[in-house]
Amino acid sequence: MTEQQPHQFERGTDGPKVIVAGLDGSDPSMRAAAYAAGLARRQNAMLALVYVQPVLTASAALGVPMGDATAEVAEDLVTEIREATERFRDAWDVRWEFHTFRGDPYNGLVTAADELKADAVVVGASESAGHRFVGSVAVRLVKAGRWPVTVVP
Repeated sequence: MTEQQPHQFERGTDGPKVIVAGLDGSDPSMRAAAYAAGLARRQNAMLALVYVQPVLTASAALGVPMGDATAEVAEDLVTEIREATERFRDAWDVRWEFHTFRGDPYNGLVTAADELKADAVVVGASESAGHRFVGSVAVRLVKAGRWPVTVVP
């Protein structure tokens, strides 16, 4: 008798039902969201746009109203997404939701993908040179091996 493996990703189905796209306001993340929207439209999937609000340590946040700043970024992203949706309403119809999570980008996206039961994750390529040493969020998501991950340049 073989031991059953936990269910993670089912191959051979009609496609993804939930596609998570990470957004941070950068150009690569906006291109990733546009790419994910196209996937969601073609697959008739739910597009879950996720912004991870950074959490700073108490010493790093002294004198800086970081919570207000990240909440403002989230509001700006929602406004921008809604405006784009209105502009392209006749061209394509995509079911989408916007979610915010708190934490570092990698753990925030992992939590989002788990909670939203993502079938696929789409992120933008990192523009940071430092990520060659520590590993970008995209590379860490791929290495996690829990979902198909698409990295958009």
